[in-house]
Amino acid sequence: MSVDTNALAQTFKALHKPRTPLLLTNIYDGISAKTIAALPSSRALATASQAIAEAAGIDDDDLTLPQNLRATRIIASAIKPFNKPLTVDLQDGYGAHLEHAIGELVSLGVVGINLEDFDRETNDFFPLPNAAERVRRVLTTARGKGVPDFVVNARCDILAHGGAIKEVIERGKAYLDAGATTVFVWGGSTRGGLKREEVMQLVEAFDGRLSVLLKLKDGLSVDEVSDIGVARISLGPTLQRIAIERIREVASEVYGLGSRVL
Repeated sequence: MSVDTNALAQTFKALHKPRTPLLLTNIYDGISAKTIAALPSSRALATASQAIAEAAGIDDDDLTLPQNLRATRIIASAIKPFNKPLTVDLQDGYGAHLEHAIGELVSLGVVGINLEDFDRETNDFFPLPNAAERVRRVLTTARGKGVPDFVVNARCDILAHGGAIKEVIERGKAYLDAGATTVFVWGGSTRGGLKREEVMQLVEAFDGRLSVLLKLKDGLSVDEVSDIGVARISLGPTLQRIAIERIREVASEVYGLGSRVL
């Protein structure tokens, strides 16, 4: 892979700074990618698998690797003129296809991924040693493709499945030791996301190398989580939901115009 790709990876990794976090407004297709990439305040681009799946008319759990790669190819092409880093939500890594997936992504100029620790095939968590080894496998593959500074945002869903924060910390530290740049802890929708005390505890445990999901309503603000010391903030599928709601509103107005014509 070209030196330019690893240069983008280095740029991307350097943006993960505790207390001055990288803010990612996740994208899902060519037009959303171009729109966000064109903003001067946008420093990097990130996909959200749920939004990618919704754009394809399917559920997040049904998104296949070929479908994810197809969307990534479109997005990577759309943002190429802007020369900004791109990271991809790779879900649980697609089992035995993990190395293949990383090779394909690197060939598209992708410099990072989200990697979940919940195995969708078994509907259970990967055992901790296996989950940490998967982080190493990603980085080994990327290094072999000429991108030694590839970024892994290792996602831990323990809290979302009713587990304890003690296990989150144990897993997160193992992922960081395996080479992950940050640990993304998802609080889950039913429990209302992460609480301030949990964010503080995780920031301390991970030396600030924490990634969190921003809730635009009834959650901690960007300034609040920045002050606590997180390194990365993302929106997930929120932008897509807002866009679709606006489309629905405008279309409803148009349908309500009756016999009016231009």
